[in-house]
Amino acid sequence: MTKEGTAISTHAPRGVGHLRGDQPFPAAAKVALADPQLRRNLQHATTTIRGKSGRVIAELPDWQELRSAGSALKAYTMANLPGLLEQLEEKVTAAGGVVHWAADAFEANRIVTDLVRQTGERRVIKVKSMATQEIGLNEALEADGITPVETDLAELIVQLGHDKPSHILVPAIHRNRSEIREIFLREMPGADPALTDEPSELAGAARRYLRETFLSTKVAVSGANFGIAETGTLAVVESEGNGRMCLTLPDTLITVMGIEKVVPAWQDLEVFLQLLPRASTGERMNPYTSMWTGVTPGDGPQNFHLVLLDNGRTAVLADEVGRQALHCIRCSACLNVCPVYERTGGHAYGSVYPGPIGAVLSPQLTGVEDNASLPYASSLCGACFDACPVKIDIPSILVHLRNEAPHPRSERAAMAAAAYTMDHPKLYERAQRAARLAKLLGKRGRGLPPPLNGWASSRDLPEPPAESFRDWWRGR
Repeated sequence: MTKEGTAISTHAPRGVGHLRGDQPFPAAAKVALADPQLRRNLQHATTTIRGKSGRVIAELPDWQELRSAGSALKAYTMANLPGLLEQLEEKVTAAGGVVHWAADAFEANRIVTDLVRQTGERRVIKVKSMATQEIGLNEALEADGITPVETDLAELIVQLGHDKPSHILVPAIHRNRSEIREIFLREMPGADPALTDEPSELAGAARRYLRETFLSTKVAVSGANFGIAETGTLAVVESEGNGRMCLTLPDTLITVMGIEKVVPAWQDLEVFLQLLPRASTGERMNPYTSMWTGVTPGDGPQNFHLVLLDNGRTAVLADEVGRQALHCIRCSACLNVCPVYERTGGHAYGSVYPGPIGAVLSPQLTGVEDNASLPYASSLCGACFDACPVKIDIPSILVHLRNEAPHPRSERAAMAAAAYTMDHPKLYERAQRAARLAKLLGKRGRGLPPPLNGWASSRDLPEPPAESFRDWWRGR
């Protein structure tokens, strides 16, 4: 999407950011499944979040109506995206901010590093942001000699542990308290050697470490949960207060926002601020909801820059089925109910966006061929659709992307033969009779010869009936 609103369907470039894994999902999942501690951590965390979320959602008699409203608002936004983005730019500029348009991760990273360099500062504080992780901003800043400091507790744990986030909402969900204590003792300057793994002590250690950084750093980088086209207002919701510190104390604030995060009007937040906390953290409202409009003289950052990021989103928007993925409000509800995610964790997906939403969003941002295994990282049970607060039909998008993914020649030949057989009744009837010989292939097809045995290794071949419908009908 260009500044003029022209749609240019290009995918996120290779060689930058965190949208592509080093290995396909099946290989990465196999490694994760062999880690019993990881599975215990994930099972405990997702079960706890599911329980909290379910209880507060049950309090709202109009939850389904709220979901429908959120879905309708997102559909309207995607249908009118160019105009809304231009309106947002106009309002932010009128309020004293500066808007930059970034076609991809390379351009976004260059814009942000140039802006930081112009301030003369060599350190920035960061609010938790999926968009900056997506583009690999930390790596770009470090390559330019600028130190990024994550201030969200979970992001700080990931950063100090030289790790990668594994959950949209709880990036360090794969770590338990003992592991976090070891990371702090090893990597956090000034950590008390007597530090225990009590949550309050761990939080206190992080607070002491970050306090000086908050007070002495002049530049902050944030993401945005929502950008309101009507007023030019940006919104960040969080649970710890670190975001409020980053958004108010520094002299310069740089916000990187995916173009799909725009919402038409201020009143639309009435819907999203009810849906998001209940579906994500299991809270009735976000503990900290920070909003700002441009620059206010004498109050807060005196220099505000908004970077509008495409990085493949226009290509997603061009797909009539797949564009639903852009409705995502990053609540992570689909991760918390997904049986696949609960067993493999987020690292197996290879992208900063894990779980069901990552399985439909990442392949579209990169081009399906670069993440061809992710649409298969699902049992298609539909739990994600039921949990999504804006009713994204993730199972349907998964099936759609499976059809778009490149398939081996042997599989294409087999499917073509099956289609031809089903299109010719007499040939299909003979195939039915021949299917009775399938019992010779072993239980559930386990005796199929290579390469067909690969298909049966993860699927059960149904037992053929003793009598086909055609035979039954002839007999009567």
